[in-house]
Amino acid sequence: MKIKSVQAFTIRSDLVGDGATTPATRPVWTQDAEVANPMSRYPRYKRLRSSWRPQWPSVGCIVTADDGSWGFGMTRYGTPVVNIINEHMGPLLVGEPCMATGKLWDMMNRITSPYAGGIAPYAISAVDLALWDLKGKLLKRPVFELIGGPVRERIEVYTTGNDTDWHMEMGFKATKVACPYGPADGLRALAMNEEFIVAKRSLVGDDVDLMVDCWMAFDVDFAVRFAQRMRPYKLRWIEDCLMPDDLDGQAELRRRLPEETLATGEHWYTLGPFANAAARHSADIFQPDIGWAGGLTGCLKIAHIAEGAGLSVIPHAGINTPYGQHFGMAVPNSPLGEYFVASAPGVPLQEVRLTPGMQTPRNGFVTPSNEPGFGLGLTLDGITKMTV
Repeated sequence: MKIKSVQAFTIRSDLVGDGATTPATRPVWTQDAEVANPMSRYPRYKRLRSSWRPQWPSVGCIVTADDGSWGFGMTRYGTPVVNIINEHMGPLLVGEPCMATGKLWDMMNRITSPYAGGIAPYAISAVDLALWDLKGKLLKRPVFELIGGPVRERIEVYTTGNDTDWHMEMGFKATKVACPYGPADGLRALAMNEEFIVAKRSLVGDDVDLMVDCWMAFDVDFAVRFAQRMRPYKLRWIEDCLMPDDLDGQAELRRRLPEETLATGEHWYTLGPFANAAARHSADIFQPDIGWAGGLTGCLKIAHIAEGAGLSVIPHAGINTPYGQHFGMAVPNSPLGEYFVASAPGVPLQEVRLTPGMQTPRNGFVTPSNEPGFGLGLTLDGITKMTV
């Protein structure tokens, strides 16, 4: 079976919440909460990440085989990614065997090598996910069976977000919060962060794992001081402390915090940074995003790198998509899944699914669909309605 066409297009970036019918009890925390971030040093853009992040729509990609079968993948960053797929990468894949996911992934990385890095892996991810969806449909098997079969009966899930009371009400036993303050806030940042974490720990109690996302806002010195100050509150890990290309800084962070569990990799898009971190043991948990870091094929390679070094892989927002759920079901060294709660308190998660066939967590666990492919539950007409 050969590839007949590869077609990318923009889709709405606000898909979460489209199906909600239950009224929210209050606005979602992301509307106005301050979060420490890479632009915090610039007052004009300090308070809200939405003030400087791109407003491009998301991206959908359909790969069609010569018998008319098709698979669907998704990623971010709008027209730039669509153009990479439609004007460069996609046409070069036409005529290739659609089941050869390993070969096609290698081809895509070599095709985009002149501009490899930040945005090309997003394009590769969308095509790769569509190829795996197509492969599962052709073989009439769920993707998690094709990549080794289930290694667990269900995936344990933690939430991310600062609506912590709502997350506890839904039955989750692990949660991660976004850190409000960083070096840009001066010495008072440590005390304010401590006050924030004390309140969260008091709210969840001692039997719930609590983690902190630092979202590229810290430097090494601040991260060390933060970790030391938070030790009484028994954080399971701190993550994403530094700018993503600061690999030496990550190694120094490990040297200065030998007993701290460090998670990172959300903004690493190629294999190199993960291999570097594994060789130096500069992190304990890798967090690639399956829609950004080369798709399922890329994340499987990252999982193998981690496994060889005795590390875990917990993909960024992995449980928010059927793609990440299938990864989590089949990868032995992926002990936990992340669900970023983008919807408002009071709205049941099953009302805000990304796709109709996607399963949502209940009481802190989820089991992915066993329908062929990723079990997206989408028709071509349904995909057309997502486009912008």
